Amino acid sequence: MGTYLIKRFGAMIPLLFGITLISFIVIHLAPGEPTDLATEFNPKASVQAKQQLRELYGLNKPLHLQYFDWLQRIVKFDFGRSFSPDRRLVIDKINERIWITIGINTISLFIIVLIAIPLGVFSATYQYSLFDKISTVIVFLGFAVPTFWLALLLMILFGVNLGWLPISGLKSIDYDNMTFIGKMLDLGRHIVLPLFVSVFGGFAGLSRYSRSNMLEVIRQDYITTARSKGLEERTVIGKHALRNALLPVITILGFSLPGLIGGSVIFETIFAIPGMGQLFYMAVMSRDYPVIMGELVIGAFLTLVGNLIADISYALADPRIRL
Repeated sequence: MGTYLIKRFGAMIPLLFGITLISFIVIHLAPGEPTDLATEFNPKASVQAKQQLRELYGLNKPLHLQYFDWLQRIVKFDFGRSFSPDRRLVIDKINERIWITIGINTISLFIIVLIAIPLGVFSATYQYSLFDKISTVIVFLGFAVPTFWLALLLMILFGVNLGWLPISGLKSIDYDNMTFIGKMLDLGRHIVLPLFVSVFGGFAGLSRYSRSNMLEVIRQDYITTARSKGLEERTVIGKHALRNALLPVITILGFSLPGLIGGSVIFETIFAIPGMGQLFYMAVMSRDYPVIMGELVIGAFLTLVGNLIADISYALADPRIRL
């Protein structure tokens, strides 16, 4: 196991390098530059001022030299400074937002697993039953309903019309004057709608994977043999079928790790939650290259770590698989 982990971590370095290279090229080939917001729409900005800004940001250098400079900083864990007017360190911006995103998405992933896997297993066990048909309709709604549309609908219903839940941010205005329990309740009220949107859009795929894998497993000969021995159906499903059916699901969960950041862009932007998704959206709109690349590096690293965790979990779940 130790040798395998060392090899995998060694292989992650060139992969991470390739991902950052492609991302850097694609971002810089997109039309527009960070200086455009300060110069193109300002009639008083001269050509000389624009050139000085490009030199300040290092945009006047050839693309390969810009990437080499960026790579030298990243090796030292220096993500540079943001191109935004505050000129803050990128690592500081990411650090103050990443925990909000990880916190919300960890809760979301936990709820998704808690709902999706039992839903898929029961649907497969009682295939074509009323429960299976109703759950299938709900799952397809989860696939079909656009996230932004669902978010806006919930905001209008529960925030505007009923006034039950806040529709933006994480804290109320009088948050600092609340008791500890009051603060927790206030945070909970603010994340109910974003959590619902995240869970509703995420549990559909996992439940379908669980259902299809379970259907495939319970049709195997060894399941028929277990039933012919007179074992209880609960033992057959829970002990013999469920473990093998969950192996591909474990792989899917490993790939869900990078979604902790990438999947938050829509609901964090709509609900004005100060997390990584909202930061990424604002960075893309303002062509803030250091912030964009900083988030992409973290996303790529999480993707590779997610793959590694999936492989290890796969081997732990099935002893027949050796790393």
